[in-house]
Amino acid sequence: MNKNTTKEKICAFYASDYHFEMISLPYIHKKMEKQDEIIILTENNLEETMKTFLSKTNLKENKKKEILQLNWKNNDLEKFKEIKTKENKEKDMIIFIKGKENYIRNVNRNIEKWIPEKNHVKIIDCYDIEEVGENLDEIMGQYKKILKTVGEEEIEKI
Repeated sequence: MNKNTTKEKICAFYASDYHFEMISLPYIHKKMEKQDEIIILTENNLEETMKTFLSKTNLKENKKKEILQLNWKNNDLEKFKEIKTKENKEKDMIIFIKGKENYIRNVNRNIEKWIPEKNHVKIIDCYDIEEVGENLDEIMGQYKKILKTVGEEEIEKI
């Protein structure tokens, strides 16, 4: 992974699509309150699982609709165009990249090409824990923070 001083990188680990949604939803909700731009780049379509997940939460209906308006589909080209149009705004941008390790690596390479150096871009690489389980320490060693349900936490180096 490239060292990049202006884009903040965070990692997260999930066991299933629902688990990813459970981890990311409180964070997404908080960032939406701050009017941050949120983009979800995902290897698989999360639209239906997110609808199901939100139906089981106690969020107000208007918040559920707002969250569902985020693009939960796996249409990367469309999302890269969206990133390009939104990156000139003065808002902070949060980009979730969810998928297998190879997908995350390729998307990050493309982001480096598509987005110029900006201080207001936060990239959250979300790894499938079953795929990277044996390399967990190695992957976490590439990041300073991890996203948990309680929010961002510093990774304590051993």
